[in-house]
Amino acid sequence: MPRTAHPRPPRPRRLITAVLAALAAAAATLAGSAPATAAEVNAARNAGYESGLSDWTCSAGSGGTVGSPVHSGSGALRATPTAADNATCSQTVAVRPGSTYTLSAYVQGSYVYLGASGTGSTDVSTWTPSATGWQQLRTTFTTGPETTSVTVYTHGWYGQPAYFADDFSVLGPDGGGGTDPGPQVPDAPGGLTAGAVTPSSVALSWTPVPGATGYTVYRDGTRYAAVSGASATVTGLAAATSYRFQVSATNAAGESARSTQITATTAPSGSGGSPSVPRHAVTGYWQNFDNGATVQKISDVPAAYDIIAVAFADATSTPGAVAFSLDSAGLGGYTVDRFKADIKAKQAAGKSVVLSIGGERGTISVNDAASAAHFADSAYALMQQYGFDGVDIDLENGLDPTYMSQALRSLSQKAGGHLVLTMAPQTLDMQSTSAGYFRTALNVKDILTVVNMQYYNSGSMLGCDGKVYAQGTVDFVTALACIQLEGGLAPSQVGLGLPASPRGAGSGYVAPSVVNAALDCLTQGTSCGSFKPARTYPDLRGAMTWSTNWDAANGNAWSNAVGPHVHGLP
Repeated sequence: MPRTAHPRPPRPRRLITAVLAALAAAAATLAGSAPATAAEVNAARNAGYESGLSDWTCSAGSGGTVGSPVHSGSGALRATPTAADNATCSQTVAVRPGSTYTLSAYVQGSYVYLGASGTGSTDVSTWTPSATGWQQLRTTFTTGPETTSVTVYTHGWYGQPAYFADDFSVLGPDGGGGTDPGPQVPDAPGGLTAGAVTPSSVALSWTPVPGATGYTVYRDGTRYAAVSGASATVTGLAAATSYRFQVSATNAAGESARSTQITATTAPSGSGGSPSVPRHAVTGYWQNFDNGATVQKISDVPAAYDIIAVAFADATSTPGAVAFSLDSAGLGGYTVDRFKADIKAKQAAGKSVVLSIGGERGTISVNDAASAAHFADSAYALMQQYGFDGVDIDLENGLDPTYMSQALRSLSQKAGGHLVLTMAPQTLDMQSTSAGYFRTALNVKDILTVVNMQYYNSGSMLGCDGKVYAQGTVDFVTALACIQLEGGLAPSQVGLGLPASPRGAGSGYVAPSVVNAALDCLTQGTSCGSFKPARTYPDLRGAMTWSTNWDAANGNAWSNAVGPHVHGLP
């Protein structure tokens, strides 16, 4: 969320074009990947960049090696694109004709690509739009009948920040060109814990294992599911029943030993576990600063708002930890005691008040187990200190889905079943289920209240039908909401985030009537534009706005129109 009303610079057109052109191909490539067998070798040399750029060539002098961040070992690649160069770093590897190879690498950054050319068959590539922590890209290729060498590469995108790569592998039959060791069977996972429980489910999380590409969850000694991240929710359980759980780590070399066994008991039948948020709810951000909008106390926020997100908590010198301080001077002498009392009064009226973490200038980074623990501990301490019902995740500079999921599950364990957990990703963060924000939302789906994506400051994006839609239209809202609704989130976990006034964002403002039309289109199939979803979503949670202060500066026109409409949805 913006702390000022200044617009962000528009995305380059060729970047958007590349995003649109690559999404379908990337998804198809990933779906077709398969791990190599343990007997195969890694044809890549200096695959971990421990010997600098030996065996690698980077275009326009764009590459170098760094000691941090690294996925493993002591080195990793850092390559920086320019406006005229996409920072391609490549190596030619020896391969065997007519053979299948699995190409993979761990990457960090925005718009990072991995591919192979000169295969003698079909050249391949895959990519990630946003990897805030180490993310493994993987694809496969088959060499032609006379192919003995293939060029493998990574690259970024024009004008984007530097990207990182590590632990490159080209696993397949030995082509005689020298190899790096293949993967080793990973260690057994540690730190297995049970989080939120319901009458029919148990949420599990564990510490990620270096070198693991996936995990297998066991329930009462029987394989339950394979997952890619370090968390899972086991469902279909009986109420008030104890179950035993273990987890193992897997990669191309095989499966680890199982973790230490833990026992968890489901909640009794009919017990709660969900926060007391209305079926259809309105969320509004309250500004703990003065940027030209109306200065408010919490008590000034109109009753139309069901969830009030206090903006913002900020980073501290401790990695992952957050802090909050009321700007009493900037808010006209608003005291902490009055602030706490106003929160209690809103809660007594059936409202929820959460602490929003991050914002446009937020720099909170949760990228390892220690910072995840710091996040959960500090966020829970602030909930206790001020009486917040939960947290809102508004990290606009990216997030690591593995460790943020771990942090949120730890917070849920501390706060209990009535934790209100909301998120406010940007549109780009929710274009693909492989993006970090979307993966986080799906990882914590069992404890997630609502995702209020920001349908503004965006530019044109893809809808769920593969067509391009421009922001500021009902089609933009409905076609992009469809991605979340069909991508795994429950309709009750999807909200529509729009600015309260033209001054509330740099671009993307729509009249309240357009917000209401989008709500009707998604819930009832009426008032749609050219895009009409294949089905309706009557349980859609509602709408969100930035901010209650800009709403007040505009005569509360947004909440007066959208609030009753949300609450009147069937």
